[in-house]
Amino acid sequence: MQDNIHNLTRSTDDVVIVGGGLAGLFCALKLAPRPVTLISAAPLGQGASSAWAQGGIAAAVAEGDTPEAHAADTIAVGGGIVDDALALGIAREAAPRIHDLLGYGVPFDRDLEGRLAVGREAAHSTRRIVHVRGDGAGAAIIAALSEAVRRTPSIRLIEGLVAEALLTEDGAVTGLQLREAGKFAAKPIMIASRAVVLATGGLGHLYAITTNPLEASGSGLAIAARAGAVVADPEFVQFHPTAIMVGRDPAPLATEALRGEGATLINSNGERFMTALHPLGELAPRDIVARGVFAEIAARRGAFLDARQALGTRFTDKFPMVHASCIAAGIDPATQAIPIAPAAHYHMGGIAVDARGRSSIDGLWAGGEVSSTGAHGANRLASNSLLEAVVYAARIADDIAGRAIPSPARLPDALAPSRGGAPDAAVVQRLRAMMSAHVGVIRDGDGLAEAVRSFAALEYEATSVAVRNMAISALLVAASAWTRHESRGAHFRIDHPADVPALAQRTMTTLAAAREVAENLTERPMPHTAQSMIA
Repeated sequence: MQDNIHNLTRSTDDVVIVGGGLAGLFCALKLAPRPVTLISAAPLGQGASSAWAQGGIAAAVAEGDTPEAHAADTIAVGGGIVDDALALGIAREAAPRIHDLLGYGVPFDRDLEGRLAVGREAAHSTRRIVHVRGDGAGAAIIAALSEAVRRTPSIRLIEGLVAEALLTEDGAVTGLQLREAGKFAAKPIMIASRAVVLATGGLGHLYAITTNPLEASGSGLAIAARAGAVVADPEFVQFHPTAIMVGRDPAPLATEALRGEGATLINSNGERFMTALHPLGELAPRDIVARGVFAEIAARRGAFLDARQALGTRFTDKFPMVHASCIAAGIDPATQAIPIAPAAHYHMGGIAVDARGRSSIDGLWAGGEVSSTGAHGANRLASNSLLEAVVYAARIADDIAGRAIPSPARLPDALAPSRGGAPDAAVVQRLRAMMSAHVGVIRDGDGLAEAVRSFAALEYEATSVAVRNMAISALLVAASAWTRHESRGAHFRIDHPADVPALAQRTMTTLAAAREVAENLTERPMPHTAQSMIA
């Protein structure tokens, strides 16, 4: 049921879900016929990273494959900190969730005998990725679920609102502070609810080069952290090794499935460089491939994805989305190698949640990329993100369905002072440049310390709540990266290049702890007065 901003009531018995990506849509549908208010910053189908996903969903649905083998692959690439039982549980729930998606109308590819067609991607021991038209899984899934949401009477859909603060009392959620997207001077909107699900996506747009949409700026992580939520593993940011470098922001993605079909990585001399770095070559874990690509670019040899021999003229039919991106940039991938670079792609960290999707704040659940479940560890296995999103969306719906939600609290009579100014484009550009330079593919202590100090100062000085939230998420990532004195998975420090067995454990932190790191790295204390903490 479509609604508009001006008809939004200030108090609701509904479950409020924030986010129009895969986790938010799937959770809303799974909660039906329970009343749900679904809030999306952008029109459905836009602004969600899941809609841009090219790879597909990993699921042990092929003959001879098993959830145990899927879990083993997940654990093998996770840098020693994957929750083994959790990984197995998610792998076992994959087939039922694929069945759910088929029921909602997702047209997964099938083979000539009508079985689900499966492809192979990096670090998977077998072919187990279900796709839609080769590289269109994300868009097709979101389109099908968006249509299902719009025709579900129990779901009230409100588009064009951004969540900028959580309201809490005595450690429990009481509501949300929202604002019309793009209207930075507009009066904030308050909504009371005792059950909030954050499915706001990741933080790729904190980086100068990313495959994520503009909306993926870490806002959900920031508002939860400001409310006191425990944050897990924020230092682990995955960089996709093959973003297409054609001067676009966000950068178009060249799916990993291309390498699964035999495409290779070469430098400007035509030399394959991954074969010398890992036995799996181009199909090595993403962190290793990303560093290999980064090293070629840093050495001024350049990096390219070469599908000319593996696909040639079949490229158009096999990977239409990638082909369209290349042609739009004047590149014919059938006859030319594609220029690439690593780009911020997926955040393994996020709001810490348990096996049911519950955060440390009563009444707050989190699903999808904004959350951190322990399933990905320090390095996500390809195409596990969409799987985790649907598995946890279903678990959250089941958990809420079995709970009695208290009546909404009374909203405050007057709004707290709010930093509603428009984001300063130059400040945002500097933040993104700092993240890419010092909290990117390769890190070191001095650069991380500089980043921590910069983001802590920006959090205090920001005149816009949007920029302040970006600074908070950036601070959480940088502070935890500075604190982890080793290299593990996607977190690579050139001054601590080896892993430390004693540190093979997940990070659990808070915004207060990140601020303390900044205080210790700053000559004069940061003036976090009570006024500065107001949304």
